[in-house]
Amino acid sequence: MTKSYPFSKDLRLSGQIQAAGTSVMSNIPEGFIRRSDKEFVQFLFIAMSSSAEVQSQLYVALDQGYINHKQFDEIYGQAEKTAMLISGLIKYLRTKSAKQTKSTEKTKQTE
Repeated sequence: MTKSYPFSKDLRLSGQIQAAGTSVMSNIPEGFIRRSDKEFVQFLFIAMSSSAEVQSQLYVALDQGYINHKQFDEIYGQAEKTAMLISGLIKYLRTKSAKQTKSTEKTKQTE
């Protein structure tokens, strides 16, 4: 998408969209490797924010005439789906963490 003319001539916007998309992909494994659910969740929030950034920049690309409505809808939908999947993972990790905390507290109380 960003390599087609005239979009390719707007180096700043095409670079921002590419960077935001790459940020989504990069922050997930970066957070995972930290081996802590708390840190992983922080990086997942950054990834989800980058997905929202892609969506925001798509409006600019549409307004500038760089992409058509079909392209906008397709890519916007992909970014939305990605954000929803990340959000689901965040909810899972937070629930898991809360259950582990309660289990640890119960164990300490019985000792």
